[in-house]
Amino acid sequence: MFGLIGHSTSFAEARANARNLGYDDYAEGDLDMWCAAPPQLLERVSVTSATGKTIEGAYIDSVFVPEMLRRFKTAKRKVLKAMELAQKSGIDITALGGFTSIIFEDMNLLREERVSAVALDWERFTTGNTHTAWVICQQVVTNAPRLGIDLASAKVAVVGASGDIGSAVCRWLQRQGVGELLLVARRPQPLIDLQASLGEGRILAIDEALAEAQIVVWVASLPQSLEIDLASLPRPCLMIDGGYPKNLDTKAAAEGVHVLKGGIVEFWQDIGWQMMEVAEMAKPQRQMFACFAEAMLLDFEQRHTNFSWGRNNITLEAMDWIGAASLRHGFRALALEDQQSPAPALATV
Repeated sequence: MFGLIGHSTSFAEARANARNLGYDDYAEGDLDMWCAAPPQLLERVSVTSATGKTIEGAYIDSVFVPEMLRRFKTAKRKVLKAMELAQKSGIDITALGGFTSIIFEDMNLLREERVSAVALDWERFTTGNTHTAWVICQQVVTNAPRLGIDLASAKVAVVGASGDIGSAVCRWLQRQGVGELLLVARRPQPLIDLQASLGEGRILAIDEALAEAQIVVWVASLPQSLEIDLASLPRPCLMIDGGYPKNLDTKAAAEGVHVLKGGIVEFWQDIGWQMMEVAEMAKPQRQMFACFAEAMLLDFEQRHTNFSWGRNNITLEAMDWIGAASLRHGFRALALEDQQSPAPALATV
């Protein structure tokens, strides 16, 4: 059995979702009330692979919202209590989605061996970052040629290159043979270390990289204060928005600039769930975050282990394995044309 731990993208959205789900007390509650609220197992679902295998899963809302990020003790408690609920519910492998995986790693929650009376079994949880990295790489190699971008000569900027997903994307694209990697991150020393391990790549400030790159992979959160000089961007330009929340399209709206939601997959058939409605997917019955899909893939393959765990541990071999499993079970990386919501059916008389 697989599990997915997620949350709403804002407090306002969380209250609206609570009202739609019939949780009126939550819908009327203030942020302090939400900070004290326990996680909720909101939905159970059956999923059938393209191979014909069916698995059972559950969605747990951590009752966390981004407005709680500055309340460190609250954010930490939200993630740990959601993990406790997943384990007590008998879930074999659970993916940490959205900010829950970031909180887990940044606050080093591995130091927390127990939650209440439950000893957490780390083997039951995965960040889903390996599948996310593989999907982002697929989105680059599939969509760039459609825009007339030659990967063999293209300059590819990776923003957040020294992070877990970013470094994996760099290694995979290097093996793919892209023209040149442009490395961007906030902290200089991890970038220098990454450059040394790759044996190539230029370290640039973000504005310098954007002025050169035909492809930009964002795997870092996009600061609200960041202003992109759209006139300086090469045309055509493919931007993969692999950060969270996904708000690059509001910063880079211009002719010749193509923004694709990164780390999203589409399943081969509809799934009877509601959970992706809150994520604003174009096709919420089929599309989902790649990190969530990783938990499904591990359950399909009966590989119940913390497949993606810790920083900079993603290997090319692991990306190849999860990628092959993804294709076998009916997932494919989101393409530019998949972001359009389906047209409403015409009424018949």
